[in-house]
Amino acid sequence: MPNMKIFSGSSHQDLSQKIADRLGLELGKVVTKKFSNQETCVEIGEGVRGEDVYIVQSGCGEISDNLMELLIMINACKIASASRVTAVIPCFPYARQDKKEKSPAPISAKLVADMLRVEGADRIITVDLQASQIQGFFDVPVDNLYAAPAVLQWIRESVSEWRDCTIVSPDAGGAKTVASIADRLNVHFAPVHRGRKKADEVDRVVLVGDVKDRVAILVDDMADTCGTICLAADKLLSAGDSRVYAVLTHGILSGPAISRINSACFEAVVGSGCFLGGKSLILHPLQLGDCVAWIFLCTCSFPFGLTFSHLALPLAICPLGHKCSSYHSLLESKLSFLLRNLSHRHGIIFCHSIIFLSPLLLWL
Repeated sequence: MPNMKIFSGSSHQDLSQKIADRLGLELGKVVTKKFSNQETCVEIGEGVRGEDVYIVQSGCGEISDNLMELLIMINACKIASASRVTAVIPCFPYARQDKKEKSPAPISAKLVADMLRVEGADRIITVDLQASQIQGFFDVPVDNLYAAPAVLQWIRESVSEWRDCTIVSPDAGGAKTVASIADRLNVHFAPVHRGRKKADEVDRVVLVGDVKDRVAILVDDMADTCGTICLAADKLLSAGDSRVYAVLTHGILSGPAISRINSACFEAVVGSGCFLGGKSLILHPLQLGDCVAWIFLCTCSFPFGLTFSHLALPLAICPLGHKCSSYHSLLESKLSFLLRNLSHRHGIIFCHSIIFLSPLLLWL
């Protein structure tokens, strides 16, 4: 069985380091540079022949440059005879261009999928895809991890009035996912309809439902310029909400996003471990349930023939707030098997992982 090696692109090295720390591994050596004409050059600084390689690179910052860097790294590992190459892409690039809005227009998300396939990616791990159908653009396995369990945990632990709150979806695209979160908590759900002048500019929002005298929690998968969530927050307060929270998976925070959030009326802005922007913004991270946990579980399970579905328990069967000892025993047995194999293969003691994984049981 091949050993695991993790390499980090330049987009989100902090996240890559956290994933490696969870696995008890060192990040692989990578040298990235640019020539004077801004051409990207990547050199893998160690052998990968016969190894199980994971490359962590997110679609943030200089998106096109980071995408090209990822493709070069995949190609470098494949021609160096890596046994398998998995691309860990927490924020999938060009995910908003998943269909033709008008003709002629590209489907850029499909183009990205094709490039990853051609370069030789054997598996894709991502978090909260903008559109689930993007998984169908690939001919290789795609694991779309969901932040919903972490969101549920944070709400229960951090919002004292969560039993009398309203979960709000700031756009129709994410309404189904956000409604399922409201169902798990057994609280009210309210969608917001938005109108856009152009792709990244919202000019109006319409709230559907009664939210008076309640705590509102906005849940969104992506915040770019933050026009939507800020307008939605103002609308909620004008409708009679007492406090407004925002929970975001991908905090891109480009353009005027930071100034908008700082001047808005949020009680708190919460982000996952994929949170990328906001250098001058004080953000409250999701507690112990960020994407590092899910990516950790995926990366360490694949070498042993397990998939994420082996480890994640169905919320519909084991509702939030109800202890289920049989499911806990099932999860513990699977994790014990996984960690025993990892320890045997890599000579690593994973006692600290048990402590880390135990909070994941809290939302069951």
